[in-house]
Amino acid sequence: MAISAGDKIPSATLTIMASEGPTPVSTEELFGQGRSVLFAVPGAFTPTCSAQHLPGFVEHAEAIKAKGVDRVVCMAVNDTFVMSAWGKSSNVGDSVTMAADGNGEFTEALGLGMDASAFGMGKRSQRFALIIEDGIVTEVLVEAPGEFRVSSAEFVLEKL
Repeated sequence: MAISAGDKIPSATLTIMASEGPTPVSTEELFGQGRSVLFAVPGAFTPTCSAQHLPGFVEHAEAIKAKGVDRVVCMAVNDTFVMSAWGKSSNVGDSVTMAADGNGEFTEALGLGMDASAFGMGKRSQRFALIIEDGIVTEVLVEAPGEFRVSSAEFVLEKL
């Protein structure tokens, strides 16, 4: 069952690239305090993700944070090296935290996984966005297959 508004974020470990290298970070640490926007993509460097999804959040990060959001997090079922490279190639800087769910455990705990084996991608995340306040989900925005609308930065900004 997929996570719903009012649910607590599941406990899991994601990985971010820090100056000292790959660094595990708990979902409690990342989302437990303050207001966060988490958006997930099926894969780093994939067409819609690279051309629209991530760039939209980079472009609108300041406006999102001006609405009281403490952090914007991009997540994919990719390793931290791929997520870091994608962030660098997309000029993310400090606007968005690039988080790897390498084994898809957090994605599965959210109930938002998908099987993209038919496309040679294995198990991945659906395209979605969550608004989280002090570890509690307040908005769940999951895209229909093949769509890109409700998880966009522009739509999230309207929901804040």
